[in-house]
Amino acid sequence: MNFDLTKEQKMIRDVVREFAQGEIAPRAREIDRTGQFPLDIIKKMADLDLMGLPFPEKYGGAGADYVSYCLAVEEISRACASTGLTYEAHISLGCMPIYLFGTEEQKEKYLVPLCRGECLGAFGLTEPNAGSDAGATQTTAVEDGDWWVINGSKCFITNASYARFVTITAVTDRALGKRGISNFIVPTDAPGFTIRATYEKMGLHGSNTTELFFDNVRVPKENLLGERNKGFKQFLQVLDGGRIAIAAMAVGIAQACLDAALAYARERVQFGQPIARFQAISFKLADMATNIELARTMYLKAAWLKDQGRPVTKEAAMVKVFASEMATRAALDAIQIHGGYGYMKEFPVERYLRDAKLLEIGEGTSEINRLVIARAIGCYL
Repeated sequence: MNFDLTKEQKMIRDVVREFAQGEIAPRAREIDRTGQFPLDIIKKMADLDLMGLPFPEKYGGAGADYVSYCLAVEEISRACASTGLTYEAHISLGCMPIYLFGTEEQKEKYLVPLCRGECLGAFGLTEPNAGSDAGATQTTAVEDGDWWVINGSKCFITNASYARFVTITAVTDRALGKRGISNFIVPTDAPGFTIRATYEKMGLHGSNTTELFFDNVRVPKENLLGERNKGFKQFLQVLDGGRIAIAAMAVGIAQACLDAALAYARERVQFGQPIARFQAISFKLADMATNIELARTMYLKAAWLKDQGRPVTKEAAMVKVFASEMATRAALDAIQIHGGYGYMKEFPVERYLRDAKLLEIGEGTSEINRLVIARAIGCYL
């Protein structure tokens, strides 16, 4: 059993770390304060071939593996979680469905510009009445000659304001329940398609979060992604990979918490010595370091399993739950170590807490992922 990264994986991690710490981290506070979407940073990431990192070169990608992609997500999120989420959603939710289920024609038309960073990828799954119960999708797609006519809405969709097209789920056969859901590629300039970005969020202010509205939106028959009525199974497979990447994102935020808390604890003097020497503080830091290492090892294992083409549903759910909840705890401990200063925007740890909390909700809540794990270990036989 070899836990070493390959030479290529180390190189990608180090290149992304240097870029993230040099170009992204210095702007993270301002991105959070203003909520301005960092398009120039995304352009630089495209220049580094990051926007199609785990996809084949023939589609405009870099030909790297999923482990390398997750390492990149960790390093970007360590610098700025908003940028990390933008990147994660672009790859895991925007690009991956087209790569996994698209025809060669669809890949050439849609995946190539995504991988080149010419636009951002987005996936429309969540609805006002279909969150954890994604099978309760109410958006519909009805055949009309050579067209599909789509009506409905989506909420909490990442990146759509900067997308040329969005992959969405819609009901194509109501009688089949969740087995009657299909996926469609919908151009954002299609008549009747409206994108609205008006949410006021707790954190991740630099990430674009939108609502989507479909009023008799017509898309050609060839925009069906994959087989008809197979959409539910398709997006479950997509979410498996996304949960691994969310775990990597959580590790990045938690590592930033540890970096900040350790630096502060070494410098802050109370009772005549740095507070890092006090057991109450040093044990918090030790626990943070331990849990980060456990989460990192687990997301690397899950990403490796995915690269091997092996089942990963259980492992993806496990690491998503553990890493996301660990990141929130790490942020809380980092704030506690900073004392009153941790509550102030002058220090980054309050931002880390606001950003980390979403990871317990997006791409499957902790509760849903525990249900997935319980099923996998045989609780519901």
